[in-house]
Amino acid sequence: MTRAGFIGLGSQGAPMAHRILDAGLPLTLWARRRASLEPFASTKAELASSPAELAASCDVVGVCVVADSDVEGVVLGESGVLAGLRPGAILAVHSTVHPDTCRRLGALAARRGVHVVDAPVSGGGPAAAAGRLLVMAGGESEAVERCRPVFEAYGDPVVHLGPLGSGQVAKLLNNVLFTANFGIAASALDLGRRLGVAPERLAEVAGHGSAASFALGRLAAAGGDPTRMGNLAGALLAKDVRLMSALADAPDTRHDDTAEAVLGTARAALERMGAPLDPEKE
Repeated sequence: MTRAGFIGLGSQGAPMAHRILDAGLPLTLWARRRASLEPFASTKAELASSPAELAASCDVVGVCVVADSDVEGVVLGESGVLAGLRPGAILAVHSTVHPDTCRRLGALAARRGVHVVDAPVSGGGPAAAAGRLLVMAGGESEAVERCRPVFEAYGDPVVHLGPLGSGQVAKLLNNVLFTANFGIAASALDLGRRLGVAPERLAEVAGHGSAASFALGRLAAAGGDPTRMGNLAGALLAKDVRLMSALADAPDTRHDDTAEAVLGTARAALERMGAPLDPEKE
């Protein structure tokens, strides 16, 4: 039976960990804050004193923290996950980060006979609790297949997209497209208002017609106010738009201006949300 480890018990990671337990898989947890572990006190989950100690007993270790620096912080170093993983074990990066971060970790892990799979997820806490997260996996086919008993505890579907890093590319594109769609939907509702159609009525009509989209649904749920989405997820969406902008502008991928159609619209959407990109960070 696959022994799982999990680090990152936030609003999405905690229900993912609970789903692993519900699937009957042995699970070890580690967290910086003791409070994050309290909801698991009455479960069969074992607790580790460090990421390395956690990794030493696991076949697959999932990491679901916020940013690239957070991933590297728990994975690298003397007490990090890589220091504890046995040859043949797998590190699964569920965080949404730059693909090159996963590739660098993959190169370091390979020296120890360890595999890295990038497996960002989409759906949030409710989807995790229901076992309906979308898992976008990149890495060697055999490694991804060995992760499936863990991934399928909280994910449906689990999609293998290609080599290491491709899961992150897909997740970033997904979030950029959502952001752009959200901005377009907000513009359409504004135009309808100026033409005498109440935004809530237009959203109801469009939501049942060919213009329906998940982004429109989120905007309608926010009463047509894009700043509510900005307050909720603006910082994370801005991070992902910034990462995809850097990928699209890299010398080996910059071919024409087609990427600007979606990226430019996404940047404008962030402005409407009240979460503009910091030009100095782009």
